[in-house]
Amino acid sequence: MRYILVLLAAIHVLSTTHTHAFEKKGTSYGKPLTLSKITKVSHIMANPGDFIGKTVLVKGVVVNVCSHRGCWMDIASDAPFEKIRIKVADGEIVFPLDAKGKEALVEGVLEKLEFTKEQIIQWRRHHAEKHGETFDPGSVTSGETHYRIRGTGAVIKE
Repeated sequence: MRYILVLLAAIHVLSTTHTHAFEKKGTSYGKPLTLSKITKVSHIMANPGDFIGKTVLVKGVVVNVCSHRGCWMDIASDAPFEKIRIKVADGEIVFPLDAKGKEALVEGVLEKLEFTKEQIIQWRRHHAEKHGETFDPGSVTSGETHYRIRGTGAVIKE
């Protein structure tokens, strides 16, 4: 029993130290990070109801950044083909375009966004026009629910 307690204490210290070491090797954006426990993106996406309205700390590779204002970035999950969007108020935090491909540690509150079928059609039509693609409104059969993190602070590794 004593061995297990010592092992758990060591893991906690190492995970906390790792977070702080990460912060020293990167550039900070927004407010300082307050959490030390990292929650896997895959765990959030599998159980979003457990996290809505709660502050979480996630870590992952930046796979996309808003090229217009730097007001959002997508973080790859630990699960294949999964990601989560980090959204901040325009101008409050500006994520750099060169963050793409770098590892990030991000803190914020999980939000649930529900879109009607009509909103999804509008968004996909706009996206297709912007990228010179064709779009079939009939391909949208229902509304969608999206989850994102309202970012308060981040550290992007150098």
